[in-house]
Amino acid sequence: MISIEDDFTFHKGDSIVVGCSAGPDSMALVDMLLKIREKYNLSLIVAHVNHNLRKQSVQEEEYLRNYCEKHHIMFEGMIITEYGDDNFHNEARNIRYDFFEKIVHKYQANYLMTAHHGDDLVETILMRITRGSNLNGYSGFKKIVDMGDYQIVRPLLNYTKQELEEYDKKNHVMYYIDDSNMKDKYTRNRYRKYILPFLKEEDPNIHLKYLKFSTVLSEANQFIEHERDKALKKVIHKDVLDILAFKELDPFIQKEVLYYMLDEFYQDDLILINDKHIELLLNLIYSNRANAFVNLPNEVIATKTYQELELKKVTTEITTYEVELSKYVELPNHHVIEQLDELSGTGNDTCRLLSSEISLPLTVRTRRFGDRMAVKGNGTKKIKDIFIDKKVKLSDRDLWPVVVDAKGVVVWLPGLKKSKYDKKKTEKYDIILKYS
Repeated sequence: MISIEDDFTFHKGDSIVVGCSAGPDSMALVDMLLKIREKYNLSLIVAHVNHNLRKQSVQEEEYLRNYCEKHHIMFEGMIITEYGDDNFHNEARNIRYDFFEKIVHKYQANYLMTAHHGDDLVETILMRITRGSNLNGYSGFKKIVDMGDYQIVRPLLNYTKQELEEYDKKNHVMYYIDDSNMKDKYTRNRYRKYILPFLKEEDPNIHLKYLKFSTVLSEANQFIEHERDKALKKVIHKDVLDILAFKELDPFIQKEVLYYMLDEFYQDDLILINDKHIELLLNLIYSNRANAFVNLPNEVIATKTYQELELKKVTTEITTYEVELSKYVELPNHHVIEQLDELSGTGNDTCRLLSSEISLPLTVRTRRFGDRMAVKGNGTKKIKDIFIDKKVKLSDRDLWPVVVDAKGVVVWLPGLKKSKYDKKKTEKYDIILKYS
């Protein structure tokens, strides 16, 4: 018996965006939420992405639009008109989540819910073990991910695809099947068709074992990341790795530091980077050559110069700047920051500060490895993670302004995120900044 309330705590008045494909899993999730909508006074918004690769996609979108109208659910849809040369699945995923986040912000929702189930988690873990990763990668994906101003929730991880299809049948929920999900040319499909059935024969509840495995690895990884972050402060200065200091680290932490550096360029791409690339970097670091380099995927190059290692995008000249913030500063990314006497706006492109709470003067500079910002009510957040959450292009990150006080404390990430030092219009402040 499936009960979504057993796997997530709902609150009165929650606003939820549901990523829905019209497939059996996501339609089951929408139906479950409908059944408890009145009980919790939920606001439901269905977000649908038409990948524009199958003729049936138009029919699926139309069905879902009509379904939402019938059940008085807000519907938001988008059509992907073109793809680049990147890995298709990774590119499509980035487009989907970028769209979902826009809808979350449009409706000021608390949660983005997706219908990932136990089978999905098993497949992801197996794929990453085969590809090679670190502890974070091997854990698959989390049930709840804190995105700062909302959470991504996957409430169906305790259930299998078969259980969700049985739910649909019992509750007369109509859905569509994507035939491409059975084509062997896609890696995940081969795991789904040939590996997963074997595991289920050994143990029908194998997905629960993998869920526990994922949880244990995630908890261990939190501790490891804490140790890694302490190491980052010792070995990385202005985006350059100090090789002598790096060699003093525990070998395991060394690999975590390198994964951190690579993540800046590859984010969560499952295809491009694996543990073979970590070995390449380690061999470069420990080689006797004073000057050497290795080429990495997507035109990234790792260069060793005596006792320093730096990663750069070959096609992008990395530029840094640091300038004291005055009344008007024109930035290399063709934007400006100006100090005003009055301002009506309250978005992320504005900032109100109280000078007695910070150290003057303020400086605007480019990002540095290890940069963090204290956000309201949520501890601290890495600048790198904010860039990833906000889907900032790699080519834009190098010139993105970071505002710090005289002690180096990050007080504002213009256009993206405010710190705990930002003041509401009703609070006391004596500095007003505008990014445009």
